[in-house]
Amino acid sequence: MKRLVIAGAGTAGTIVANRMRHRVPRDWSVTVLDPEPVHLYQPGLLFLPFGARDESRDQRRRAATLGRGVEWMRRGVAAVDPAKRRIEFDDAGALPYDLLVIASGARIRPDLTPGLAGDEWNRSIHEFYTLPGAQSLRTALETFRSGRLVLNVVEMPIKCPVAPLEFLFLADDFFTRRGVRDRIELVYATPLDGAFTKPAATRVLTPLLERKGIHLETEFSTGEVDAANRKLVSYDGREVPYDLLVSIPTHSGASFIEASGLGNELGFVPTDPATLRSKHHENIFVLGDATDLPSSKAGSVAHFQSEVLADNLERTIGGRGLDEGCDGHANCFVETGHGRAMLIDFNYAVEPLPGVYPLPVVGPFRLLAESRVNHLGKLAFRTLYWNALLPARSLPISHRMSMAGKHRLAPEPEAKGADHAAA
Repeated sequence: MKRLVIAGAGTAGTIVANRMRHRVPRDWSVTVLDPEPVHLYQPGLLFLPFGARDESRDQRRRAATLGRGVEWMRRGVAAVDPAKRRIEFDDAGALPYDLLVIASGARIRPDLTPGLAGDEWNRSIHEFYTLPGAQSLRTALETFRSGRLVLNVVEMPIKCPVAPLEFLFLADDFFTRRGVRDRIELVYATPLDGAFTKPAATRVLTPLLERKGIHLETEFSTGEVDAANRKLVSYDGREVPYDLLVSIPTHSGASFIEASGLGNELGFVPTDPATLRSKHHENIFVLGDATDLPSSKAGSVAHFQSEVLADNLERTIGGRGLDEGCDGHANCFVETGHGRAMLIDFNYAVEPLPGVYPLPVVGPFRLLAESRVNHLGKLAFRTLYWNALLPARSLPISHRMSMAGKHRLAPEPEAKGADHAAA
């Protein structure tokens, strides 16, 4: 019996396992490795700090998310030996593989920033990228009625790049409804040169931040956190004071990637952007947050990647050439507060564009624009996630980005004197 092993049972690993259980030959098995007994719906963490209480809606037993025919081993990976095609477990023992899929996600690393993970962690310094962190932050916001709340992205890349903006927009809504917004200053300190990674989206999001009175501190590369004096200090010496700090720490790949020498300096695996095969090992494929690709680390990306990856695993098993069909397609709802949201849809080559999605003219979702329907779509995504996305059921949306319903943006006007300066 030959073995397809999937390291990680988050969004990416679970979708691929459920796809491949129907597609491997009879002399192949599908095995998933993950020590955690519960699958967490990570987009739900965004709402917990603002009063949401039913965490059970965002959790399922791991066994219930994997279809019949998938073997789940509740064990952690210590290392991968590509030469021997073997997984080494953190509690001793090993497992051979014929094909390996690394879907181990990304983890937050507050320990990599001096002063961040000290005595003030979960007191005046919080995060919402883990369930305990989001719950702790919820407690802190319940009593925060005045002062300076700073959200800081320490370093890119991060999971769900729109989440920092969404948090600030929801914070504006939350404090407005509580009648204390005029006593609270909201600040976004980011290493980016704008509000978002994509310039087209930044041109829409920056005015939205301004209208909501959220200060944007750009190109802020956090060097340390002075927790005693409650201030961020950048590498260039700038300081941003805070009363409450919401940190999005540096992200890295799983520890076994570093231990195996499979990753870059942050532990993400160098991956072919079109085929999703490891750049260095022909029997290893990678998807989701574990890759070093320039696409967003988001659930939609893992879903779209999984279709290409499943084809390429099947092609590899059959001795055929790989499909170079991954275009980095991503779409993300962006909660903007007060019952509204916007939607962005983009890929490696095409920035977010205005228009409607997924159907031309009909939509019903608006691209690069706020709407109530977009907000309802964001809320409905949880049901879609559990009942269609995770089980890898067919959806009427291509993994390739479509230009249908989108409108090309006019080129940015050149600054006055640009032609003269160029001459």
